[in-house]
Order: sequence, then structure tokens, then C-alpha cells
Amino acid sequence: MERFDFSAFVDDKKTGRDLVPGDGYAFEGDLKVLRAMRSARSVELAVSQLVKLSKNVYTGDLLGTAVRVGPSQFPRVHRIAEQCARRLGIKTPQIYVVPNHHINAMTAGTEDDSFIVIHSATLEHMTDDELRFIIGHECGHIQNKHVVYLTTLRILQTMAQLAAGAMLAPLLMPVTLALNGWSRAAEITCDRAGLLCVRDLRTAEDSFLKLAVGSRKLFQELNREVYLAQLGESQQSVGRMGELKHSHPYLTKRIEALRIFSRSAFFREAVGLTEGLSRDELERQTTELVKVI
Repeated sequence: MERFDFSAFVDDKKTGRDLVPGDGYAFEGDLKVLRAMRSARSVELAVSQLVKLSKNVYTGDLLGTAVRVGPSQFPRVHRIAEQCARRLGIKTPQIYVVPNHHINAMTAGTEDDSFIVIHSATLEHMTDDELRFIIGHECGHIQNKHVVYLTTLRILQTMAQLAAGAMLAPLLMPVTLALNGWSRAAEITCDRAGLLCVRDLRTAEDSFLKLAVGSRKLFQELNREVYLAQLGESQQSVGRMGELKHSHPYLTKRIEALRIFSRSAFFREAVGLTEGLSRDELERQTTELVKVI
């Protein structure tokens, strides 16, 4: 299997003393699709121009409706973002907080000017370490140059909703399904980035479990292993095909994929331990886990 060149991966971005060592953590399923999309330069150019236009509109709206994070505005969040960026070797991204009762965060913009949007509920329900995992995940999208394609997927999803029942929706569906497939692989990459930032598997799992129930209070009543047992049940069901229409893998899969990554030689080296799964074995187990059909 081709090894990923981490030094080239962060090429012209600032690096810090706490930079994650090694050849790179990105999921091979993510890398394969990115290579294919980037080889089609005409597609890349068209997508970039579309995203650049939408980004300018979206940023203007955020400045009027959201709160921009900085050293003097939500300094806790800004400090965590600085720590994550330093660990992954990227510049600190701009973060906005928007009023929303659903736990969520996302990355948008262009490769040259990316930003992270965090729902206010995320700040209310997550501890600092859990927030470090979430912001680290979003920084992973920036480091891995996912932003243009993520923004394109959101634009297509919005267009499909507006065109529901019209001729445009069926035309957009194949492209949206293909991007959804890539996005699910990209999420695995960025979950790894989040774990590399927080360096504690339990904390990363807690972040997912709070996302699953949407409440810090209900999280206290959740049985972790009983919830994860749902993964086995879902894999035996025809309903597993429903994952094809989602841009994110099921949470149970994401938790299990992180457990596999935590046993890898790459992660164990990053936290000062020795031995672990080889890159080939890590990717084999992860690919087998996350496949839908």
C-alpha cells in the first residue's frame, strides 16, 4: 500500500513543535477518492469557483448572525483551536459560534480561507477535552484539503432539496451519492485527527455518545457497550443500506473505527507507546468495518 507523505501533506502550512510525527494518518479510502477528483482539473476548477462564490456569501452572513471567536471572544474555544492547530501543523482556523440547540460543528470555505462553524449547544454540552476532539476533527478537514468538496456537497444537497420533485433532483442524485461515499471516508480521516489532538480514546467516545443523545444529562444514563452493540445488529439488517444516503458513517461505526485506530502503531507512537497495528492492517480492518455493501 502506498504510504502517505506527511511532510508534503502539510507542505506550505505552518508547523509547530508538537507536530504529529509519522507518514500521515489519513484513511486510505479517503485518499483514493481525493486523488481521483484532483486528477480531473476541469472539475476541480469548476468546483473551486462555485465554492468561492458561496463562501463569500456565507461569510458575510456569518459576520451578521454569528459570533466570531478570538482571544477576547470565547477565549476558551480560541485556546483549544490554537492547541489543535499546533498539534496538526496548520494555522489556527477562524471559528464562528451560531445559535443552535443541536450539537454539531462543520468546516466550510475554500482551501485558502477555511473556517469552522460550531453550534452553541456544542459548547454547552461538551467538556474542554471533548471540544478539543471536535475542533481537532474539523481541523483535520482543513489539513486534509477536504473543504472544497464538503462545501460542494452541501451546495448540491441544498439544490436537491430546492429542486425536489423537479427534473434537477434526479440529475443531482448520482453526484450527491458519490460525494456522500467520499464524505463518509473523509469523516474517518478526521476522527483520527481529533483523536490525535485529544490523545484519549474515552474522551473521543464520550463526544460521540453526547452527539448520539444530544444531551449532557441523558449521556449520564447511557450504557456505552449496549449502545455499541447496535452496530452488530445494524450490520445484519437490510436497513444498513440506508447509510448510502448519509454523508457521515453511523456513529457506532465511527467509534469502532477509532478503537481500531487507537491500536495502530501510528497512534501509539504519537502518544509515546510502542508496537501496534501496521498501516496495512489498520486500513484493512477499517475498510471492512466502514463498507456499506
